[in-house]
Amino acid sequence: MNATEIWHGQPGVSFNEFGEAKILVWAPEAEQVTVAITDKNKKLLLKKEQFGYWSLMTAELKPGDLYQFMVNDDEPLPDPASLSQPQGVHGPSGAHDVKNMQWTDKDWQNPALKDYIMYELHVGTFTPEGTFEAVESKLDYLVELGVNAIEIMPVSQFAGPRNWGYDGVFPYCVQDSYGGPEGLQHLVDACHAKGIAVVLDVVYNHIGPEGNILSKYGPYFTDKYNTPWGDALNFDDAWSDGVRQYFIENALMWFRNFHIDGLRLDAVHAIKDFGPRQLLQEIRERVDELSQQTGRQHYLIVEMDLNDTRFINPISAGGYGMDAQWIDEFHHALRVSSGQQKSGYYSDFDPIVSLAKSYQDAYVFDGQWSEHRKRRFGVKAEGSPGGQFVVFSQNHDHIGNRMLGERTSQLVSFEMQKLLAGAVMISPYLPMLFMGEEWSEPNPFQYFVSHTDPELAEAVRKGRKKEFSAFHLEGEAPDPMSEDTFNASKLQWDLLSEEPHKTMFEFYKKLIHLRKTQSALNNTDRDGLTVEAFPDKEMILIHRISAEQEVVGVLNFSKSSQEVSLPGDQKSWKKLITSSDESWKGERTLDEEINTGVLNVPAESCSIYANVINS
Repeated sequence: MNATEIWHGQPGVSFNEFGEAKILVWAPEAEQVTVAITDKNKKLLLKKEQFGYWSLMTAELKPGDLYQFMVNDDEPLPDPASLSQPQGVHGPSGAHDVKNMQWTDKDWQNPALKDYIMYELHVGTFTPEGTFEAVESKLDYLVELGVNAIEIMPVSQFAGPRNWGYDGVFPYCVQDSYGGPEGLQHLVDACHAKGIAVVLDVVYNHIGPEGNILSKYGPYFTDKYNTPWGDALNFDDAWSDGVRQYFIENALMWFRNFHIDGLRLDAVHAIKDFGPRQLLQEIRERVDELSQQTGRQHYLIVEMDLNDTRFINPISAGGYGMDAQWIDEFHHALRVSSGQQKSGYYSDFDPIVSLAKSYQDAYVFDGQWSEHRKRRFGVKAEGSPGGQFVVFSQNHDHIGNRMLGERTSQLVSFEMQKLLAGAVMISPYLPMLFMGEEWSEPNPFQYFVSHTDPELAEAVRKGRKKEFSAFHLEGEAPDPMSEDTFNASKLQWDLLSEEPHKTMFEFYKKLIHLRKTQSALNNTDRDGLTVEAFPDKEMILIHRISAEQEVVGVLNFSKSSQEVSLPGDQKSWKKLITSSDESWKGERTLDEEINTGVLNVPAESCSIYANVINS
């Protein structure tokens, strides 16, 4: 192998067309690295290369073999870039050839990001079985619902069979209890056959606690910075090139070998990199190179607690080139507008006013004083199209970070749930659902783990209780280690045939259909949007315009009927959907056509009307 092959090579074990194993390990301070093929009782020395890498090409290691590495003849360790851990995080790695997958998606075209209707799911709780194969069995359901992109919460190998996924310790490895790498590849192929794109949630800001062996190979971490989860990953300190390459190649692997369509990068504000070429920028550049080779479009979406457009601005404009970001502020403003508590990070947001600002400006805070943060916060998102922002009425974090993990269905009325759904779908942003919200799933989504280290398990229990000591004085936080907590978080698919869940599902279907088919809704043009807030009435009027159509949405968050004047006195507005209609189990069916310019809307309702623009 030459230096270029090593520098741009995927670490771990891969196989060439002749069945030979190419082994690449980064251990810059090691004096010797050995691979032990467990089943064959063989040990082979790796050759020292440039930049801290060790390599070996051998026919001795075959797909399916178990193997481990020894650094300086110390204890045998799993491969830090393992693709398979059939015996869990503490066992040997399994050699796996990702090229064995027989793909059928050669004609697949990733939809334009602006057309995504996203659906976030957790593999372990989405179905009773909790596997990739079981997710496949629900794809026809997702097609019927109308979503065209699923976002899968992290699947990197973690300790035990149960975890949200953010405690993964092998970023290249697919969780064995879900179905391993073959299961994920098969799921992606099946999704593409159904017209569904796949976004994978990945974690590049920390490594989980149990089974974390990276520091035994080299300086993967730095004490220069801290994160909420301990020492930061080493992206800009001594030997950081190898760490950066480890994660860059990981992103490329998901696109190249698993045909993933997009990555959602978890909490990128916790990626500590103050070098001149930020990690995200380098990932963007390398992903673009891959797209030129494959002809396929790959998206990068970030979660961040910063209103900073550098992340989503193109590299040519001094940004990092991310395609889109989650926008929690829309969610927070929507939550308080629905009458929920203004505590914690919700305390900065005012009902109606903050939501109207998020519709108009994306960021609620774009330079103003934040009382919660005790400083001015954010910049303006001028020039950033709506397709760069992902919005939602709930997601895994904002449900699971509650002590009892209550979904919106347990916090607000049936009517308010429909209003929240309409508020997301009428926005000029990318809509995302969290699994089960479309039928008003009552089960919680609680925080759960399955650590096998007793001390760590107890520390997690105590930490969870301490986190909520000032809230919910009655009752205790569910035990995150208990299998009952996990099982209580599973979806109840049988509810789809019962009321009112069946009606909620049909309501979501209709909303998604309108989002796809109405030109004033099926675009992310923020310039064609005007918003009027009525704080005294607890109401927002949204006016969206395309070349062919005008759409007006009236969101009434109050508990009483309200009157509102529609734009243009002489216009005739035809009903697209009104959540208050009796067909949606509402209190009053509104007129199919409005010619008076005045609309009286029931309490806690969403009303959407359209007007065709004469050419």
